[in-house]
Amino acid sequence: MVTLPTLLFDLDGTLTDPRAGIVGCIRHAFEGLGRPCPDDDVLATFIGPPLRKGFATLLDTIDRAQIEEAMRLYRERYSVTGLYEARVYDGVREMLAEVGARVPAAFVATAKAAIFAERVVRHFALDHHFARVYGPELDGRLDDKAELLAHLLATERLKPSAAVMIGDRAADVVAAQANGIRAIGVLWGYGSERELREAGADTLCAEPRALAACLAG
Repeated sequence: MVTLPTLLFDLDGTLTDPRAGIVGCIRHAFEGLGRPCPDDDVLATFIGPPLRKGFATLLDTIDRAQIEEAMRLYRERYSVTGLYEARVYDGVREMLAEVGARVPAAFVATAKAAIFAERVVRHFALDHHFARVYGPELDGRLDDKAELLAHLLATERLKPSAAVMIGDRAADVVAAQANGIRAIGVLWGYGSERELREAGADTLCAEPRALAACLAG
């Protein structure tokens, strides 16, 4: 059996579908700010990339105080309710069990704050598949996913050639490329095929059960 590389998994849109919780928490933030809120389909397009950048765009502002207040309001609901309003994508548990036996290690590398990502992974009983969960600090340190992956590689003493990033958005692909890591774009999340191809994904994976074949290809 061929040994696969170390796997770096995105969380939202790759392992779990967080739409209900994230959309509800963004809406909560807008209500707290007294601002009219875009519809849910618009809000869902911001799932994946760093939330501070999302709020800057949605609020059409560069005012750091306003963005941080939006983050505070978002987390006010997310920490109590929102993080549990997700579901594990069909086939993901089976996928992790299949590839887990063949890889040196697997990690979560997400734009979600690490403190929340760890809770999500534990709540949905995915934690035994991963050596560690990596994500930004609450103050925004490591919000940039390229920096997050560089930090992961350095901390775990991984060679870029020995790792693969698996995610559903262009940001995952771009961050992987910045660190010399192969990128697999998954098509069951929030990024379109076009988005992932234009970002330069090395491989596209149509469904969780196909990941092992994509890794070997």
